[in-house]
Amino acid sequence: MKKLMIAVSVLVLTAGLTACGSKSYKDGTYKAKSAEYHSDDGTEEGNGYGEVELTISGGKITECTFKTYELDGTYKDENYGKEDGEIKNKDYYSKAQRARAACENYSSQLVSKGDIDEVDGVSGATVNYNEFKEAVTAALKQAEE
Repeated sequence: MKKLMIAVSVLVLTAGLTACGSKSYKDGTYKAKSAEYHSDDGTEEGNGYGEVELTISGGKITECTFKTYELDGTYKDENYGKEDGEIKNKDYYSKAQRARAACENYSSQLVSKGDIDEVDGVSGATVNYNEFKEAVTAALKQAEE
């Protein structure tokens, strides 16, 4: 009986401490933008910024969209990585499209895990990952109660 009481006490204490550490968010839709990224090598590869839109319902993230843009505001869509509408560098196009696909991966991970610190990065999409984390953090700051 004593062991049972100790186990219950530990569970109650753990649950209480976990609740104290979590933040609560106001329901609503929040948008935020990351800072602009400029590549270190002086090329334009990967340059741009990211924008996130979060929907919070019942204090939890229920929807998330993340899109990335070129510095001139052009959305990085299925043509991202092409030159003059053509795939002139297959490796670059493949890398660009993998990075673009990672945006959806990051969004779905955030909705399922509910915590930006639990979202795993995708190899080859580190810049997008950093932009995502920055934009989500800014959106959640707006939603804090």
